[in-house]
Amino acid sequence: MKTKNVCMLILTAFIWGTAFVAQSVGMDYLGPFTFNGIRSLIGGVALLPCIYFLGKWKRTAENGAKEENAAGTGGRDLLTGGIACGILLFGASSLQQVGIQYTTAGKAGFITACYIVIVPVLGIFLKKKIGWKVWVAVVLAVVGLYFLCITESLRIGKGDLLVFLCALVFSLHILVIDYFAPRADGVKMSCIQFFVCGILSLPVMFLTETPAIEGIIAGWFPLFYAGVLSCGVAYTLQIVGQKDMNPAVAALILSLESCFSVLAGWALLGEQMSTRETIGCVLMFAAIILAQLPEKEKIRNKK
Repeated sequence: MKTKNVCMLILTAFIWGTAFVAQSVGMDYLGPFTFNGIRSLIGGVALLPCIYFLGKWKRTAENGAKEENAAGTGGRDLLTGGIACGILLFGASSLQQVGIQYTTAGKAGFITACYIVIVPVLGIFLKKKIGWKVWVAVVLAVVGLYFLCITESLRIGKGDLLVFLCALVFSLHILVIDYFAPRADGVKMSCIQFFVCGILSLPVMFLTETPAIEGIIAGWFPLFYAGVLSCGVAYTLQIVGQKDMNPAVAALILSLESCFSVLAGWALLGEQMSTRETIGCVLMFAAIILAQLPEKEKIRNKK
């Protein structure tokens, strides 16, 4: 395992985790659909130079004929995958951005991280084998969500429910990426999905909100951070960092985003968590780790 790859993934998790703070602060200036629409378009634009320089690097490192052949066979998958991912990203990010208005950045980060447990469960419908560790992780996550989200009146907060629905949509998003990623260029597909997400956000933005130039200017920093860093830089770092790395280990490192979101909410926003909520976070993080641990049989087969 290369130290450089690990550092890239840790930085990715840090950017994603702290982005919850940027999203929370952004709500002081902009509506959720305005924030997401502009953020996504910024992310798409930010990836354009990445596509240019990565393409230039690939052309010098690989045979031009092979690259053209790959591009010709993957064009349809690239477009289909980008559009599908963009639609799901629009749904997930909208639910997350609306939900974060009614909950804390730390809780939103942890609840969103449930996708790491939900994904293998949804894999059952794709006829993928699910080990006992995943089922234990699901139980831990449910208990953790109970402590984290259920109030004394046994009600789930509106924001908690919306963010959990966001985690479900993100799970579908991950499965779609898992299907199309081997068939198309990941960075290009990401760029398409950001533009699709941004375009879908625009009509909803004008129908439900009243975007103002003053608000966009006032919230420029949260928009810049969430757009350029969270969307553009972090996604690129993830792709480069995961190269030649065990995906289970990579996912475990990326799951640190939930920890960074809580720490960032505490350090930057002064958010406080009760003992009950802290226990819920610990249980959910334990579930996230357990779900990503490789089975012993797989480890033996690799030796």
